Amino acid sequence: MATGMKHISIENHDRVKVIKLDHGITNALNGEVIQELCDELQKVKEDPKVQGLVLSSANEKFFSIGFDIPNLYQFPRNEFTEFYHAFNVFCLELYTIPKPTVAAITGHAIAGGCILALCCDYRLIADGRKLMGLNEIKLGVPVPYPADRILRQTIGNRHARDVMEGGEFYNPEELFRFGMVDEILPLERVLQSSIEKATSLGNLPQGAYAAIKQNRVETTEAQIKANLGEKEAHFINYWYSKESQSLLKEAVEKF
Repeated sequence: MATGMKHISIENHDRVKVIKLDHGITNALNGEVIQELCDELQKVKEDPKVQGLVLSSANEKFFSIGFDIPNLYQFPRNEFTEFYHAFNVFCLELYTIPKPTVAAITGHAIAGGCILALCCDYRLIADGRKLMGLNEIKLGVPVPYPADRILRQTIGNRHARDVMEGGEFYNPEELFRFGMVDEILPLERVLQSSIEKATSLGNLPQGAYAAIKQNRVETTEAQIKANLGEKEAHFINYWYSKESQSLLKEAVEKF
């Protein structure tokens, strides 16, 4: 584990760095988790020896359950706004980092956890009952704007409509059909195959890879940056609405 890291663990596999979410069983996302992820992503970005990144979990039950609602529900508006902005900034940095990224999904990837996976270039998921989806609508809030744009770019408007407006969780076969995941593998092969994928891509000429990736992400990145402030304000208003606060309180009790 990297020095000073309490909520993530780090492994180095030759030129590929593996970051594992390691915050209890659910890997719930709070300010400390996002800060540690931001710090480690910056190291990956700046280190020429690291040619690829794998994002995974330290356990096989959850990739991440998403936002740490019991923690965040108590936040005053200004503190939650700060957290929410930091989360979106990290997502955009992960989505645009000029190196190959692979999500090794060994457990459920829910809401914010699903978003982290979507921000990676490739997603490999374990077979069986490993669910993934965006259920924000059931908490009375919209899907965060960066995730909305990235999902539409990844799977198209029609499937994205169903995923975001229905708020359901999907099994690996459904996710593969939508295009939300690239491969379904036995659990014991997910991490190693993800490392091999990142290694293979990392061995390509890196300047050309970065340019091709930029061409893929730049339109979505520009959209997000142009509208993020306004969209974040909308999300915060919904989060603190009477309806959402009631639904969030119910979620806290079930968490």
